[in-house]
Amino acid sequence: MARLLGIDIGTSGCKALLIDETGKVLKQASAEYPLSTPKPLWSEQNPEDWWTGVQKCLAEIGDQPDAVGLTGQMHGAVFLDSADHVVRPAILWNDQRTAAECHAIDLKVQPHRVRAITGNPPLTGFQLPKILWLRTNEPENFARVRSVLLPKDFIRLRMSGVKATDVSDASGTGAFDINARDWSDELLEAVGVPRSLFPKSFESDEVCAKTESGVPIVAGGGDQAAGACGTGAVAPGVTSVSLGTSGVVFTSLFMPRYDQNGAVHTFCHANRAWHAMGVMLSCGGALRWFRDTLAPGAKYDVLTAEAAEVEPGSEGLTFLPYLTGERTPHNDPNARAVWAGLTLSHTKPHMFRALLEGVTFGLYDGFEVLKSLGAEADELRVTSGGAKSRLWLQMIADVFRLPCVTLESDEGPAFGAALLAGVGIGTFPSLVAACQATIRIKDRIEPRGVDYAEALLRYRSLYPAVKNWNK
Repeated sequence: MARLLGIDIGTSGCKALLIDETGKVLKQASAEYPLSTPKPLWSEQNPEDWWTGVQKCLAEIGDQPDAVGLTGQMHGAVFLDSADHVVRPAILWNDQRTAAECHAIDLKVQPHRVRAITGNPPLTGFQLPKILWLRTNEPENFARVRSVLLPKDFIRLRMSGVKATDVSDASGTGAFDINARDWSDELLEAVGVPRSLFPKSFESDEVCAKTESGVPIVAGGGDQAAGACGTGAVAPGVTSVSLGTSGVVFTSLFMPRYDQNGAVHTFCHANRAWHAMGVMLSCGGALRWFRDTLAPGAKYDVLTAEAAEVEPGSEGLTFLPYLTGERTPHNDPNARAVWAGLTLSHTKPHMFRALLEGVTFGLYDGFEVLKSLGAEADELRVTSGGAKSRLWLQMIADVFRLPCVTLESDEGPAFGAALLAGVGIGTFPSLVAACQATIRIKDRIEPRGVDYAEALLRYRSLYPAVKNWNK
């Protein structure tokens, strides 16, 4: 059987996953690396830390695969000089420093053209505003830059010496024409950024490089597109929900429909079509913040068990989960988190349950926008770390009024990247066939009919009441 390796460059660490063509996991390895926040709302990492982590994972895996697929955190900007040395720390997806640059892009290109070309408004997390920020704020560094790569593509460069990207990850730069599936000369010329900074783009299942030992490397995909491959969300009617550091509601589209208000993102998909997704910047990240700040040393299953004893609605307590600004449904880098309705009767379990409910309501808001673009779902395929929580899955089923399905192999984007590698070398005739051959249902949680209407109404009234506090 073919042995397929998927490598995922996550925000907190990297992961390597070796599978066979039935989807069986043969070996896996992971490595952590640090995250830097030099200023409030800034987020940076040293790309060489990613490469060190990948090398550790590859050494632990040991075996040489038949093909490699790459995936990872989207939007980050890796600035390289003429010798392909890193110029400065990479600016990540959740960095919020580029609000002025996003506004400048809209002024120079015009809002309707930006959205018609890229399917999205200019967003602070995207790569193009980061390039403009560097040009304005660090001109000496910018003068050294000869190429800009996305995180997973930096690893491809280190593995093969080839600079390349895929259409799904490139769609999240803010400089990519999702209709033409190529870099937008019109947009880049308007903002004065040379096309030569960007690598050639490929479809996700295309072989675009080889390792030093000759192993084919496919273009791969952004973590959300690759993760959707791992859940089977490569055809209309299948909606996935990822409960990772960020929270994502994802659906496949066969036309590049986009939301004119910019509440959700429309990108090229790894299946050679398109996808739309709503993204919350703080999902599992909000849970981690709660644990680290308010319950140091506590285990998530203990916090969840305590929260399960609290009635739905958290006795009037509402949490707005905008700890790092927000994208969906409010494209607002100045948005902030809030607990509202606190009384002396509320305890830590109330606060944790309100946090879970707030994140769930935010995900549901994203799903409502996706439905306006034509998304349909008979069930939700839920993945990532939060899918381990029975309480959270039940809460999602009740709020969305749809069954929540978990999968036998919830290995995330690395699994999808490995499937793309298999398609690239002909192990599978198509991505749909790859999903059918490898994805199996583990559990199914039905809605119980719990009424969250009042709590959802409180939640939706909170952001309009506080949105101007930080402007």
